[in-house]
Amino acid sequence: MSCLMKGVKCCSPVNQMHKATGTLFKAPILKNILSINEQQYKISRTSSQLSSEKANSYNYVIVGAGSAGCVLANRLTEDPLSTALLLEAGPKDTFLGSKRLMWKIHMPAALIYNLCDEKYNWYYHTTSQKHMDNRIMYWPRGRVWGGSSSLNAMVYIRGHAEDYNRWSREGAIGWDYEHCLPYFKKAQTHELGPDQYRGGNGPLYVSRGKTNHPLHHAFLEAAQQAGYPFTDDMNGYQQEGFGWMDMTIHQGQRWSTASAYLRPAISRPNLSVAEKTLVTKILFQGTKCIGVEYVKNGQRKKAFASKEVILSGGAINSPQLLMLSGIGNADDLKKLGIPVVCHLPGVGQNLQDHLEVYVQQKCTKPITLYNAQKPVNMVRIGLEWLWKFTGEGVTSHLESGGFIRSEPGVPHPDIQFHFLPSQVIDHGRVPSTTEAYQVHVGPMRSTSVGWLKLRSTDPNDHPIIEPNYLSTERDIWEFRQCIKLTREIFAQKAFEKFRGPEIQPGSHVQSDKEIDAFIRQKADSAYHPSCTCKMGQLSDSTAVVDPQTKVIGVENLRVVDASIMPSVVSGNLNAPTIMIAEKAADIIKGLPSLQERNVPVYKPKTLETQR
Repeated sequence: MSCLMKGVKCCSPVNQMHKATGTLFKAPILKNILSINEQQYKISRTSSQLSSEKANSYNYVIVGAGSAGCVLANRLTEDPLSTALLLEAGPKDTFLGSKRLMWKIHMPAALIYNLCDEKYNWYYHTTSQKHMDNRIMYWPRGRVWGGSSSLNAMVYIRGHAEDYNRWSREGAIGWDYEHCLPYFKKAQTHELGPDQYRGGNGPLYVSRGKTNHPLHHAFLEAAQQAGYPFTDDMNGYQQEGFGWMDMTIHQGQRWSTASAYLRPAISRPNLSVAEKTLVTKILFQGTKCIGVEYVKNGQRKKAFASKEVILSGGAINSPQLLMLSGIGNADDLKKLGIPVVCHLPGVGQNLQDHLEVYVQQKCTKPITLYNAQKPVNMVRIGLEWLWKFTGEGVTSHLESGGFIRSEPGVPHPDIQFHFLPSQVIDHGRVPSTTEAYQVHVGPMRSTSVGWLKLRSTDPNDHPIIEPNYLSTERDIWEFRQCIKLTREIFAQKAFEKFRGPEIQPGSHVQSDKEIDAFIRQKADSAYHPSCTCKMGQLSDSTAVVDPQTKVIGVENLRVVDASIMPSVVSGNLNAPTIMIAEKAADIIKGLPSLQERNVPVYKPKTLETQR
């Protein structure tokens, strides 16, 4: 009956009219409601996006927690109103907050472990080098808090004053020695106290070796017997000569930029730090940089910068990220299908590095580090370090070294020595085989220049690295000099009671042709890649950043790391990279540059002789 009644009700003409009228009135109302809902959804979604952007927005986004990035993170958040996000592709340099549990990083003598381990290391390789018997060269780079300052041999060398004066001539106005020295000092606390060249109040602790090893003394004495001066501070008045190395070691521990700069700032509420976070792209609105895209735990995310994005990934990662984001040589980018944001042909070009070789001599007395590298002794050394940060584990053992000129007429040293009372084989990947000592020696201002380019659009793919080693006759000649001058030092009376047969090159290697062949077979990178985002003037078509570290042709984007060096300095790169970041921090804050005029620098009495 109810069904029948329903049927009758539905067939009622009044109801039919009512239904029709309802349909006529409801259709536009429904359309309006849907339209309003859609608008509200869009507003809600936009609001949600803005809210999300605000939550992920900082004044500064810094890419790379390495030698430069840690400095910037500290200095830019000294102002509590300034916020920064620091993104690092690698892990923290501690485990459960403990340095001891990450002894492979923090024990100075354990440095070989991370040079040969992909866990904290980008583990790059070059193309096969046609001037070096087609060898593929290994390039370790730090991928951890502290970057390469958590992997390196802890040698603190600034380079020569004339390196920075040359930068100024090359277009990096305001980066001459008198404008850079104050930032070296600002960064540093030297254990010997402050003076005209050393700092005494900075976060970066610098010390001298404590082993007093007889082979270090023999090396310094032999250098003087060969006619070279002793210098009491190769980072001070006089680089030229031989002396004791400064090292970034403090209280028996590696003193990386993570220890010096990041940890003291990490508790600041205005500093956020994310590890294991790979930045894949810089975000732009037109040519204005607004943030970055990154991947963390497999998820793609964005972070926004209200002021600036600062790349501090180093000489390989920074140009790679620029190119992935559409800044580089337009032709190369188009071939990979990358939309061009700015044609900057200098990105990835001007690649410079230091090449070095080991000259090794057998030692007739059992006083080298050979015994210390036996497993039972390594355990003993390790336990002492873990217990009280003392013993043979507290040094990298590269405690003496020197700088000389390769020939008359060279105005300041262009050859560097690091002495080690041990033998290193294949970057330390092969254990030492005998009682031996060695010197790492190589030219400091090579004329061979290379490049790097993207292999693909995948940020995980390492770029193509072409250092173009030994591509000039000058570089080949300088390496011959390195071998000849080292042999002369090792032949001095000071080494008589220690000197056994030469291991390498070996007594059979004597002629220039034989020395050249040895260099091609055995020279390796000193791990100093640089200059791939060259600093210069706007009129320089090869420049990538201006002297304020801003990327040319776009807004709100800087590069601050070793890649912006116009040319490689005459020495190790960690100290200069920290200086660059200290100086850049003041530039970013809008502060006037520190300056120290008329600081005396040693010059040879005559350039008519080599020493």
